[in-house]
Amino acid sequence: MKKERLFAGKTLAILSGGGDTPAINSSIEAIRNRASMLGFKVYGILRGWKGLLGNGDVVDLTNIPYNGIYGGTGLLSSRTNPFPGKTNKEDRSDQILRNIERYKIDVLVTIGGDDTNGAAKEMYKRFGIPVIGFPKTIDNDLRTRTMHLYQGKQHEVVLCPGFASGAMQIKKLAAKLHTTNESHQRIMVLEVMGRDAGWLTGTAMFGGAQMALIPEVVVTKERKDFFFEKVKENYMSNPKRSLLIAVSEGVRWYNDDKDAIEMVYASSDLDEYGHPRFGGVSGVIASEINKKLGIEARGQISGYIPRSGKCYEYDRRLTSTLADKVVDLLLRGEYGKMPVMRNIVPYCELEEFHTDAIEMGNVGNFPLPAPYYNHNEFQFSEQYVDFLTNIIGEPYRMEFNHQFPVVIP
Repeated sequence: MKKERLFAGKTLAILSGGGDTPAINSSIEAIRNRASMLGFKVYGILRGWKGLLGNGDVVDLTNIPYNGIYGGTGLLSSRTNPFPGKTNKEDRSDQILRNIERYKIDVLVTIGGDDTNGAAKEMYKRFGIPVIGFPKTIDNDLRTRTMHLYQGKQHEVVLCPGFASGAMQIKKLAAKLHTTNESHQRIMVLEVMGRDAGWLTGTAMFGGAQMALIPEVVVTKERKDFFFEKVKENYMSNPKRSLLIAVSEGVRWYNDDKDAIEMVYASSDLDEYGHPRFGGVSGVIASEINKKLGIEARGQISGYIPRSGKCYEYDRRLTSTLADKVVDLLLRGEYGKMPVMRNIVPYCELEEFHTDAIEMGNVGNFPLPAPYYNHNEFQFSEQYVDFLTNIIGEPYRMEFNHQFPVVIP
């Protein structure tokens, strides 16, 4: 007699919220495939939590092709917060509950960072909705309780889908910038996403960036003076008179005119979670280098480049591995949890036995630990290099090595 699959007659829905990454479609595909194998009908909720407001906006993913290599999210995204926030004062959780019932959703998987999964945690905590959070952030600052073994000691770090692909993009961009920088003997200040953490900024080192500023280390008046001394020293000691400095968009920078430490915003508008839009600190720093050191400098904003393009191989396997852990959680009926990697491992060791599941109540932001950044040299440490090498391989920089003999008349 033919037996029904374990979850036949049940429906699992997937949504993605917040900023996109190149690994979200890969995550959706991996979760959908495994849920279908277990017998679930699989729905996709469009535009994050927004797709469960009003009459709902839901599509069927069960038996259709899905391209997980294509970056971004086919389910679309928004920064909608169902609970009251700084810009939205209305509690819309009743609409979420009504649509979960209307569409007969038995399990909800939310792909997102602290905001999207924080809302899911509240739905689980307040109303008992069966949710599983799935990690996603380009900044790599969502606390996953992942451990990095370095020189015989364990150190807590972070590993989220999307980071590896974003890191590869920043690595490639940084490597390219040297050609134009060297041609004009300039200083280039490369701005990288990172509101509160410098994890992604450090990846520019793997493309040859020689200095870096991160949000975790505030640039006070005294530190700013010290920074300019180091910039001049590193620039003058470089035979090519070229210097690439990576800075996080959320760097806390001392403003001489205001005698205050501040962040630079592209817009003062807030999203529904209360976050402004950063952008422009690279131009501010480049302008001050020009003015104070008399060295030509330019700002370059990487912008949406790390969010764009295909899902790279490490992220593809990482999303599959974490989706395997989702299967384990579904089989055990353990909700209100998020699958994570227990350890930092190279590509070939991304397997389910290296995963764990943490309570969504323990999810939060986790900045770059102090040992991963040398604040005296404005550089990332060997410990960080070891961490990132597991994920994107060895550092790479294009070099123009020809030397020309000087002509004496």
